[in-house]
Amino acid sequence: MIGKRIIDAVRDGKVHAEAILKLNVIYPSAATTVIMDLTIEAEAFGCNIEFQENDMPHVLGRLVTNAREIDALEVPPLSAGRMMQYLKANRLCVEGNMDKPVLGGVIGPFSLAGRLFGMTEIMTECYMDPEAIERLLDKCTLFILKYCLELKQCGCSGVVIAEPAAGLLSNDDCQTFSSDYVKRIVDTVQDDYFMVVLHNCGNSGQCTQAMVSTGADAYHFGNAIDMTDALKQCPADKLVMGNVDPAGIMKMSTATEVKEFIANLLERTSGFDNFVLSTGCDLPPNVPYENIGAFFEALNDYNNQIKLRKTVSIKQPELIITH
Repeated sequence: MIGKRIIDAVRDGKVHAEAILKLNVIYPSAATTVIMDLTIEAEAFGCNIEFQENDMPHVLGRLVTNAREIDALEVPPLSAGRMMQYLKANRLCVEGNMDKPVLGGVIGPFSLAGRLFGMTEIMTECYMDPEAIERLLDKCTLFILKYCLELKQCGCSGVVIAEPAAGLLSNDDCQTFSSDYVKRIVDTVQDDYFMVVLHNCGNSGQCTQAMVSTGADAYHFGNAIDMTDALKQCPADKLVMGNVDPAGIMKMSTATEVKEFIANLLERTSGFDNFVLSTGCDLPPNVPYENIGAFFEALNDYNNQIKLRKTVSIKQPELIITH
């Protein structure tokens, strides 16, 4: 839309912000979110990153492989890697987006630890040497917390903590290796003016209670979960978001199929006032514009129907004529 590539946006905060602000003009979302890039924190710690012209960056290899290397690992400054470019993008979005709240984005502690230690390896090490993984999580949490506080200083109205790797864990393990650390961040940064949205697109329903225990103001679910079940497990005074499949529905379906799917989802969740329609995760490149338009059209059609139903259901006062 702005004549730039993905690699331009993830390396240049100005291009990043221009893309987000363009989306804000075109699509009627309730809030503006920056690009979800789950490599920038790992890069700041020292991971090697592979950049592609029109796809998101990827972490290459492992940074730490044992307890000794974990103990030697230093928590980086916010000036490391591309961090300053992402902070710049958030500041520019806040400055140029007066009509909507801006939500920053960070990776979750367990997901970051998995990128530093290796996902397969950390799943094993959680049982073989949990104390070492907890020390790694302490360092990850400290860095993420610094990042969130800086996003708050930038003027963001909240942050989305993306913790997809925690969806691989049982509820108890999610509590131990993810939610307890997320809660530290929530307790420090969340207030009446700054909300935390906890995103876990890997959760298929087994660790929702651990997510709720963090006390975040909102919970964001992926397409692996039944949305009505998730709503039943979350407090009614918390926002619950999700969970349209970003690939299977938004990218691979027709616009008509997108509208039909969303209409069905909205009808199934109509009994919950705290539900916010969203895709279950970030959209992949090359999602058809007409499918994104169909997403908002379906929501608009549904809301218009609700308004009509409420109007019709209002009982008209009887006209009494006295003589």
